[in-house]
Amino acid sequence: MEEDFVKHVEHLVIQLAIILAAAKIAGEVCERYLKIPTVLGELGVGALIGPFALGGMAIFGFGPLFSAIDEQDAIPVSLELFSISQIAAVVLLFTAGLETDLKQFRRYAAPASLVAIGGVLVPFAFGAGATLLLKPAGLEGDKLLYAALFMGAIMTATSVGITARVLGDMRRLDSPEGVTIMAAAVVDDVLGILVLTVVVGIATPGEELTATGIALIGLKAVGFWLALMIGGILASRYISSAFEALRVPGASVSLAMALALLAAGLAESFGLAMIIGAYSIGLALSETRLKEHIERPIIEGLYPALVPVFFVVMGMLVDVGAMGGTILFSLILTLLAIVSKVVGSGVPALAAGFTRAGSVRVGVGMLPRGEVALIIAGIGLSRGVIESDLFGVSILMTIVTTVLAAILLKTAFDKGGPGRRGAD
Repeated sequence: MEEDFVKHVEHLVIQLAIILAAAKIAGEVCERYLKIPTVLGELGVGALIGPFALGGMAIFGFGPLFSAIDEQDAIPVSLELFSISQIAAVVLLFTAGLETDLKQFRRYAAPASLVAIGGVLVPFAFGAGATLLLKPAGLEGDKLLYAALFMGAIMTATSVGITARVLGDMRRLDSPEGVTIMAAAVVDDVLGILVLTVVVGIATPGEELTATGIALIGLKAVGFWLALMIGGILASRYISSAFEALRVPGASVSLAMALALLAAGLAESFGLAMIIGAYSIGLALSETRLKEHIERPIIEGLYPALVPVFFVVMGMLVDVGAMGGTILFSLILTLLAIVSKVVGSGVPALAAGFTRAGSVRVGVGMLPRGEVALIIAGIGLSRGVIESDLFGVSILMTIVTTVLAAILLKTAFDKGGPGRRGAD
Protein backbone atom coordinates (compact mmCIF):
# COMPACT_ATOMS: atom_id res chain seq x y z
CA MET A 1 0.00 0.00 0.00
CA GLU A 2 2.78 2.42 0.96
CA GLU A 3 4.67 1.59 -2.25
CA ASP A 4 1.54 2.25 -4.33
CA PHE A 5 1.07 5.58 -2.58
CA VAL A 6 4.67 6.62 -3.31
CA LYS A 7 4.27 5.59 -6.96
CA HIS A 8 1.05 7.60 -7.16
CA VAL A 9 2.77 10.73 -5.84
CA GLU A 10 5.75 10.14 -8.11
CA HIS A 11 3.41 9.96 -11.11
CA LEU A 12 1.69 13.21 -10.10
CA VAL A 13 4.90 15.23 -9.66
CA ILE A 14 6.20 14.02 -13.04
CA GLN A 15 2.88 15.07 -14.60
CA LEU A 16 3.19 18.53 -13.07
CA ALA A 17 6.80 18.88 -14.23
CA ILE A 18 5.82 18.04 -17.81
CA ILE A 19 2.77 20.34 -17.70
CA LEU A 20 4.72 23.36 -16.47
CA ALA A 21 7.60 22.85 -18.91
CA ALA A 22 5.25 22.30 -21.85
CA ALA A 23 3.12 25.31 -20.87
CA LYS A 24 6.06 27.70 -20.77
CA ILE A 25 7.58 26.46 -24.04
CA ALA A 26 4.22 26.68 -25.82
CA GLY A 27 3.59 30.12 -24.31
CA GLU A 28 6.97 31.34 -25.51
CA VAL A 29 6.26 30.15 -29.05
CA CYS A 30 2.88 31.89 -29.04
CA GLU A 31 4.18 35.18 -27.71
CA ARG A 32 7.47 35.40 -29.59
CA TYR A 33 6.62 33.90 -32.97
CA LEU A 34 2.86 33.65 -33.41
CA LYS A 35 1.99 36.93 -31.65
CA ILE A 36 -1.09 35.43 -30.00
CA PRO A 37 -2.04 35.15 -26.27
CA THR A 38 0.15 32.65 -24.39
CA VAL A 39 -2.93 31.00 -22.94
CA LEU A 40 -3.69 29.57 -26.39
CA GLY A 41 -0.37 27.78 -26.32
CA GLU A 42 -1.21 26.32 -22.92
CA LEU A 43 -4.57 25.05 -24.17
CA GLY A 44 -3.05 23.66 -27.35
CA VAL A 45 -0.18 21.87 -25.67
CA GLY A 46 -2.67 20.42 -23.18
CA ALA A 47 -4.55 18.79 -26.04
CA LEU A 48 -1.26 17.54 -27.50
CA ILE A 49 0.08 15.88 -24.33
CA GLY A 50 -3.35 14.93 -22.95
CA PRO A 51 -4.83 11.45 -22.46
CA PHE A 52 -6.45 11.44 -25.91
CA ALA A 53 -3.14 12.16 -27.70
CA LEU A 54 0.51 11.70 -26.66
CA GLY A 55 -0.38 11.36 -22.98
CA GLY A 56 -2.23 8.13 -23.66
CA MET A 57 0.88 6.43 -25.02
CA ALA A 58 3.37 4.41 -22.97
CA ILE A 59 6.69 6.26 -22.56
CA PHE A 60 10.00 4.68 -21.50
CA GLY A 61 8.39 1.97 -19.40
CA PHE A 62 6.47 4.46 -17.24
CA GLY A 63 3.17 3.69 -18.92
CA PRO A 64 0.77 6.38 -20.19
CA LEU A 65 1.48 9.64 -18.36
CA PHE A 66 -1.95 11.18 -18.78
CA SER A 67 -4.17 8.23 -19.60
CA ALA A 68 -7.90 8.39 -18.89
CA ILE A 69 -8.71 6.63 -15.61
CA ASP A 70 -12.09 5.29 -16.70
CA GLU A 71 -13.97 5.75 -19.95
CA GLN A 72 -17.10 6.55 -17.92
CA ASP A 73 -15.43 9.41 -16.04
CA ALA A 74 -16.58 12.87 -17.11
CA ILE A 75 -13.06 14.20 -16.40
CA PRO A 76 -10.41 12.06 -18.14
CA VAL A 77 -7.48 12.99 -15.88
CA SER A 78 -6.70 11.93 -12.33
CA LEU A 79 -8.69 13.45 -9.49
CA GLU A 80 -5.47 14.82 -7.97
CA LEU A 81 -4.40 16.58 -11.14
CA PHE A 82 -7.86 18.00 -11.74
CA SER A 83 -7.97 19.22 -8.12
CA ILE A 84 -4.68 21.06 -8.53
CA SER A 85 -6.02 22.67 -11.71
CA GLN A 86 -9.05 23.92 -9.78
CA ILE A 87 -6.82 25.40 -7.08
CA ALA A 88 -4.97 27.14 -9.90
CA ALA A 89 -8.30 28.56 -11.11
CA VAL A 90 -8.90 29.92 -7.59
CA VAL A 91 -5.52 31.70 -7.71
CA LEU A 92 -6.38 33.12 -11.15
CA LEU A 93 -9.74 34.55 -10.10
CA PHE A 94 -8.52 35.78 -6.71
CA THR A 95 -5.84 37.75 -8.57
CA ALA A 96 -8.47 39.04 -11.01
CA GLY A 97 -10.53 40.26 -8.06
CA LEU A 98 -7.55 42.09 -6.58
CA GLU A 99 -6.94 43.84 -9.91
CA THR A 100 -10.58 44.92 -10.37
CA ASP A 101 -11.65 48.44 -9.40
CA LEU A 102 -14.35 48.04 -6.72
CA LYS A 103 -15.89 51.45 -7.47
CA GLN A 104 -16.20 50.49 -11.13
CA PHE A 105 -17.73 47.16 -10.13
CA ARG A 106 -20.49 48.93 -8.16
CA ARG A 107 -21.06 51.37 -10.98
CA TYR A 108 -21.59 48.66 -13.61
CA ALA A 109 -23.57 46.19 -11.50
CA ALA A 110 -26.89 47.06 -13.18
CA PRO A 111 -25.64 46.80 -16.80
CA ALA A 112 -23.88 43.58 -15.84
CA SER A 113 -27.16 42.07 -14.67
CA LEU A 114 -28.76 42.82 -18.04
CA VAL A 115 -25.77 41.32 -19.82
CA ALA A 116 -26.01 38.16 -17.70
CA ILE A 117 -29.75 37.69 -18.27
CA GLY A 118 -29.34 38.00 -22.04
CA GLY A 119 -26.30 35.74 -21.89
CA VAL A 120 -28.39 32.97 -20.31
CA LEU A 121 -31.73 33.19 -22.09
CA VAL A 122 -30.51 33.44 -25.70
CA PRO A 123 -27.91 30.62 -25.52
CA PHE A 124 -30.37 28.31 -23.74
CA ALA A 125 -32.96 28.86 -26.47
CA PHE A 126 -30.37 28.31 -29.23
CA GLY A 127 -28.92 25.17 -27.65
CA ALA A 128 -32.21 23.49 -26.81
CA GLY A 129 -33.82 24.53 -30.10
CA ALA A 130 -30.94 23.26 -32.25
CA THR A 131 -30.94 19.90 -30.46
CA LEU A 132 -34.68 19.46 -30.92
CA LEU A 133 -34.51 20.37 -34.62
CA LEU A 134 -31.41 18.40 -35.61
CA LYS A 135 -31.99 15.31 -33.40
CA PRO A 136 -28.30 14.36 -33.04
CA ALA A 137 -27.29 10.70 -32.58
CA GLY A 138 -30.80 9.62 -33.62
CA LEU A 139 -32.43 10.77 -30.39
CA GLU A 140 -36.22 10.67 -30.15
CA GLY A 141 -39.02 11.27 -27.64
CA ASP A 142 -38.23 12.05 -24.00
CA LYS A 143 -34.55 11.22 -24.53
CA LEU A 144 -34.36 13.96 -27.15
CA LEU A 145 -36.21 16.44 -24.92
CA TYR A 146 -33.96 15.80 -21.93
CA ALA A 147 -30.83 15.99 -24.07
CA ALA A 148 -32.07 19.28 -25.56
CA LEU A 149 -32.61 20.75 -22.10
CA PHE A 150 -29.10 19.74 -21.03
CA MET A 151 -27.49 21.10 -24.19
CA GLY A 152 -29.34 24.35 -23.58
CA ALA A 153 -28.04 24.44 -19.99
CA ILE A 154 -24.49 23.79 -21.18
CA MET A 155 -24.78 26.71 -23.60
CA THR A 156 -25.69 29.14 -20.78
CA ALA A 157 -22.39 28.60 -18.98
CA THR A 158 -19.80 31.36 -18.73
CA SER A 159 -16.33 30.78 -17.37
CA VAL A 160 -14.27 33.93 -17.22
CA GLY A 161 -10.93 32.26 -16.45
CA ILE A 162 -9.71 32.89 -20.00
CA THR A 163 -11.26 36.36 -20.10
CA ALA A 164 -9.70 37.31 -16.76
CA ARG A 165 -6.30 36.10 -17.98
CA VAL A 166 -6.46 38.06 -21.24
CA LEU A 167 -7.84 41.20 -19.58
CA GLY A 168 -5.19 40.96 -16.87
CA ASP A 169 -2.39 40.60 -19.42
CA MET A 170 -3.71 43.69 -21.24
CA ARG A 171 -4.31 45.55 -17.95
CA ARG A 172 -7.99 46.01 -18.84
CA LEU A 173 -9.61 44.32 -15.84
CA ASP A 174 -10.66 47.69 -14.40
CA SER A 175 -12.02 49.02 -17.72
CA PRO A 176 -15.81 49.46 -18.05
CA GLU A 177 -15.97 46.39 -20.28
CA GLY A 178 -13.74 44.32 -18.00
CA VAL A 179 -15.67 45.17 -14.85
CA THR A 180 -19.01 44.53 -16.57
CA ILE A 181 -17.85 41.13 -17.82
CA MET A 182 -16.63 40.03 -14.40
CA ALA A 183 -19.76 41.26 -12.63
CA ALA A 184 -22.00 39.66 -15.27
CA ALA A 185 -20.17 36.36 -14.83
CA VAL A 186 -21.17 36.31 -11.16
CA VAL A 187 -24.86 36.88 -11.98
CA ASP A 188 -24.60 34.41 -14.86
CA ASP A 189 -23.34 31.75 -12.44
CA VAL A 190 -26.37 32.19 -10.16
CA LEU A 191 -28.79 32.09 -13.12
CA GLY A 192 -26.99 29.05 -14.51
CA ILE A 193 -27.49 27.21 -11.22
CA LEU A 194 -31.24 27.83 -11.42
CA VAL A 195 -31.38 26.63 -15.05
CA LEU A 196 -29.42 23.49 -14.18
CA THR A 197 -31.66 22.81 -11.18
CA VAL A 198 -34.78 22.96 -13.33
CA VAL A 199 -33.26 20.80 -16.07
CA VAL A 200 -32.05 18.14 -13.62
CA GLY A 201 -35.47 18.10 -11.98
CA ILE A 202 -37.22 17.55 -15.29
CA ALA A 203 -34.76 14.98 -16.65
CA THR A 204 -34.32 12.85 -13.51
CA PRO A 205 -37.05 10.28 -12.77
CA GLY A 206 -38.37 10.66 -9.24
CA GLU A 207 -36.75 14.08 -8.78
CA GLU A 208 -39.26 16.44 -7.18
CA LEU A 209 -39.29 19.86 -8.79
CA THR A 210 -41.22 22.69 -7.17
CA ALA A 211 -41.22 26.45 -7.57
CA THR A 212 -40.46 26.77 -3.85
CA GLY A 213 -37.45 24.49 -4.17
CA ILE A 214 -36.06 26.46 -7.11
CA ALA A 215 -36.62 29.75 -5.28
CA LEU A 216 -34.82 28.45 -2.18
CA ILE A 217 -31.82 27.37 -4.24
CA GLY A 218 -31.68 30.79 -5.89
CA LEU A 219 -32.01 32.62 -2.58
CA LYS A 220 -29.31 30.43 -1.04
CA ALA A 221 -26.85 31.17 -3.85
CA VAL A 222 -27.62 34.89 -4.07
CA GLY A 223 -27.71 35.25 -0.28
CA PHE A 224 -24.31 33.65 0.16
CA TRP A 225 -22.74 35.75 -2.59
CA LEU A 226 -24.14 39.00 -1.15
CA ALA A 227 -23.07 38.01 2.36
CA LEU A 228 -19.57 37.20 1.14
CA MET A 229 -19.25 40.39 -0.88
CA ILE A 230 -20.76 42.80 1.65
CA GLY A 231 -19.19 41.06 4.63
CA GLY A 232 -15.82 40.96 2.89
CA ILE A 233 -15.95 44.66 1.99
CA LEU A 234 -16.99 45.68 5.53
CA ALA A 235 -14.31 43.51 7.12
CA SER A 236 -11.58 44.21 4.57
CA ARG A 237 -9.83 46.96 6.54
CA TYR A 238 -9.75 44.84 9.69
CA ILE A 239 -8.48 41.85 7.71
CA SER A 240 -5.83 44.03 6.11
CA SER A 241 -4.64 45.41 9.46
CA ALA A 242 -4.56 41.98 11.08
CA PHE A 243 -2.59 40.36 8.25
CA GLU A 244 -0.15 43.27 7.98
CA ALA A 245 0.56 43.11 11.73
CA LEU A 246 2.15 39.68 11.39
CA ARG A 247 5.96 39.66 11.22
CA VAL A 248 6.53 36.18 9.78
CA PRO A 249 7.82 36.54 6.18
CA GLY A 250 5.12 35.78 3.64
CA ALA A 251 2.38 35.53 6.29
CA SER A 252 0.09 38.05 4.59
CA VAL A 253 0.29 36.21 1.25
CA SER A 254 -0.35 32.83 2.88
CA LEU A 255 -3.31 34.06 4.90
CA ALA A 256 -4.80 35.93 1.95
CA MET A 257 -4.65 32.74 -0.11
CA ALA A 258 -6.13 30.79 2.79
CA LEU A 259 -9.02 33.25 2.83
CA ALA A 260 -9.47 32.90 -0.95
CA LEU A 261 -9.50 29.11 -0.72
CA LEU A 262 -11.98 29.21 2.18
CA ALA A 263 -14.29 31.53 0.22
CA ALA A 264 -13.98 29.25 -2.82
CA GLY A 265 -14.85 26.15 -0.82
CA LEU A 266 -17.83 27.82 0.85
CA ALA A 267 -19.09 29.10 -2.51
CA GLU A 268 -19.05 25.56 -3.88
CA SER A 269 -20.95 24.27 -0.84
CA PHE A 270 -23.65 26.90 -1.42
CA GLY A 271 -24.07 25.89 -5.07
CA LEU A 272 -21.86 28.53 -6.69
CA ALA A 273 -18.63 27.93 -8.60
CA MET A 274 -15.45 28.10 -6.52
CA ILE A 275 -14.03 30.80 -8.74
CA ILE A 276 -16.91 33.14 -7.77
CA GLY A 277 -15.93 32.91 -4.10
CA ALA A 278 -12.28 33.54 -4.91
CA TYR A 279 -13.07 36.50 -7.15
CA SER A 280 -15.43 38.03 -4.60
CA ILE A 281 -12.92 37.95 -1.76
CA GLY A 282 -10.20 39.35 -4.05
CA LEU A 283 -12.55 42.16 -5.02
CA ALA A 284 -13.31 42.88 -1.35
CA LEU A 285 -9.57 43.29 -0.65
CA SER A 286 -8.87 45.32 -3.79
CA GLU A 287 -9.03 48.72 -2.01
CA THR A 288 -6.98 47.82 1.05
CA ARG A 289 -3.31 48.35 1.86
CA LEU A 290 -2.99 44.57 2.01
CA LYS A 291 -3.31 44.47 -1.77
CA GLU A 292 -0.02 46.37 -2.09
CA HIS A 293 1.77 43.69 -0.07
CA ILE A 294 0.31 40.56 -1.64
CA GLU A 295 -0.37 41.42 -5.28
CA ARG A 296 3.21 41.39 -6.52
CA PRO A 297 4.32 38.17 -4.73
CA ILE A 298 1.24 36.36 -6.04
CA ILE A 299 1.58 37.63 -9.62
CA GLU A 300 5.33 37.04 -9.81
CA GLY A 301 5.49 33.82 -7.78
CA LEU A 302 2.35 31.78 -7.21
CA TYR A 303 0.51 32.82 -10.38
CA PRO A 304 3.05 31.68 -13.03
CA ALA A 305 3.74 28.45 -11.12
CA LEU A 306 0.11 27.37 -10.78
CA VAL A 307 -2.22 29.07 -13.26
CA PRO A 308 -0.77 27.40 -16.41
CA VAL A 309 -1.75 24.03 -14.90
CA PHE A 310 -5.42 25.01 -15.13
CA PHE A 311 -5.26 25.86 -18.83
CA VAL A 312 -3.15 22.84 -19.80
CA VAL A 313 -5.56 20.51 -18.00
CA MET A 314 -8.45 22.24 -19.77
CA GLY A 315 -6.74 21.42 -23.08
CA MET A 316 -6.35 17.80 -22.00
CA LEU A 317 -10.13 17.37 -21.98
CA VAL A 318 -10.33 17.52 -25.78
CA ASP A 319 -11.41 14.21 -27.35
CA VAL A 320 -12.45 14.72 -30.96
CA GLY A 321 -12.90 10.97 -31.44
CA ALA A 322 -15.74 10.84 -28.90
CA MET A 323 -17.98 12.89 -31.18
CA GLY A 324 -18.50 9.98 -33.57
CA GLY A 325 -21.17 10.88 -36.12
CA THR A 326 -22.10 14.22 -34.56
CA ILE A 327 -19.46 16.37 -36.29
CA LEU A 328 -22.04 18.43 -38.22
CA PHE A 329 -24.11 18.98 -35.09
CA SER A 330 -20.92 19.91 -33.21
CA LEU A 331 -20.05 22.58 -35.75
CA ILE A 332 -23.59 23.99 -35.83
CA LEU A 333 -23.88 24.06 -32.03
CA THR A 334 -20.46 25.69 -31.70
CA LEU A 335 -21.45 28.40 -34.19
CA LEU A 336 -24.70 28.99 -32.29
CA ALA A 337 -22.75 29.10 -29.01
CA ILE A 338 -20.63 31.92 -30.38
CA VAL A 339 -23.49 33.92 -31.87
CA SER A 340 -25.83 33.46 -28.91
CA LYS A 341 -23.37 34.75 -26.30
CA VAL A 342 -22.09 37.66 -28.37
CA VAL A 343 -25.65 38.73 -29.27
CA GLY A 344 -27.30 37.74 -25.98
CA SER A 345 -24.76 39.66 -23.90
CA GLY A 346 -23.73 42.31 -26.43
CA VAL A 347 -27.19 43.70 -27.25
CA PRO A 348 -28.07 44.37 -23.57
CA ALA A 349 -24.65 46.04 -23.20
CA LEU A 350 -25.46 48.28 -26.16
CA ALA A 351 -28.82 49.16 -24.56
CA ALA A 352 -27.05 49.92 -21.26
CA GLY A 353 -24.86 52.65 -22.72
CA PHE A 354 -21.90 50.85 -24.27
CA THR A 355 -20.71 51.71 -27.75
CA ARG A 356 -20.75 49.11 -30.52
CA ALA A 357 -17.07 48.42 -29.88
CA GLY A 358 -17.68 48.13 -26.14
CA SER A 359 -20.69 45.86 -26.66
CA VAL A 360 -18.66 43.52 -28.85
CA ARG A 361 -15.95 43.35 -26.19
CA VAL A 362 -18.52 42.51 -23.52
CA GLY A 363 -20.16 39.87 -25.72
CA VAL A 364 -16.82 38.26 -26.60
CA GLY A 365 -15.72 38.39 -22.97
CA MET A 366 -18.76 36.31 -22.00
CA LEU A 367 -18.06 33.79 -24.77
CA PRO A 368 -15.86 31.10 -23.14
CA ARG A 369 -17.72 28.21 -21.49
CA GLY A 370 -14.69 26.69 -19.77
CA GLU A 371 -14.90 24.25 -16.89
CA VAL A 372 -18.44 25.41 -15.97
CA ALA A 373 -19.85 23.88 -19.17
CA LEU A 374 -17.82 20.72 -18.58
CA ILE A 375 -19.24 20.36 -15.09
CA ILE A 376 -22.81 20.67 -16.41
CA ALA A 377 -22.03 18.22 -19.22
CA GLY A 378 -20.50 15.85 -16.69
CA ILE A 379 -23.71 15.89 -14.65
CA GLY A 380 -25.70 15.03 -17.77
CA LEU A 381 -23.28 12.22 -18.65
CA SER A 382 -23.24 10.73 -15.16
CA ARG A 383 -27.07 10.69 -15.04
CA GLY A 384 -27.35 9.09 -18.46
CA VAL A 385 -29.20 12.06 -19.97
CA ILE A 386 -26.50 12.59 -22.61
CA GLU A 387 -24.07 10.02 -24.01
CA SER A 388 -20.35 10.31 -24.75
CA ASP A 389 -21.03 11.64 -28.26
CA LEU A 390 -22.94 14.69 -26.98
CA PHE A 391 -20.38 15.08 -24.22
CA GLY A 392 -17.78 15.26 -26.99
CA VAL A 393 -19.87 17.94 -28.68
CA SER A 394 -19.80 19.91 -25.41
CA ILE A 395 -16.01 19.55 -25.23
CA LEU A 396 -15.54 20.88 -28.76
CA MET A 397 -17.91 23.79 -28.17
CA THR A 398 -16.10 24.61 -24.90
CA ILE A 399 -12.63 24.56 -26.43
CA VAL A 400 -13.58 26.56 -29.54
CA THR A 401 -15.39 29.28 -27.58
CA THR A 402 -12.52 29.47 -25.12
CA VAL A 403 -9.84 29.78 -27.80
CA LEU A 404 -11.86 32.27 -29.86
CA ALA A 405 -12.52 34.43 -26.81
CA ALA A 406 -8.79 34.82 -26.20
CA ILE A 407 -8.13 35.81 -29.83
CA LEU A 408 -11.16 38.01 -30.42
CA LEU A 409 -11.01 39.83 -27.09
CA LYS A 410 -7.46 41.00 -27.69
CA THR A 411 -8.37 42.03 -31.24
CA ALA A 412 -11.46 43.92 -30.05
CA PHE A 413 -9.42 45.95 -27.56
CA ASP A 414 -6.48 46.51 -29.92
CA LYS A 415 -8.81 48.19 -32.42
CA GLY A 416 -9.34 50.89 -29.81
CA GLY A 417 -12.24 53.27 -29.41
CA PRO A 418 -14.21 54.12 -26.27
CA GLY A 419 -16.30 51.40 -24.68
CA ARG A 420 -18.99 53.72 -23.31
CA ARG A 421 -21.00 56.35 -25.12
CA GLY A 422 -19.85 59.82 -24.15
CA ALA A 423 -16.41 58.63 -23.02
CA ASP A 424 -13.23 60.16 -24.35
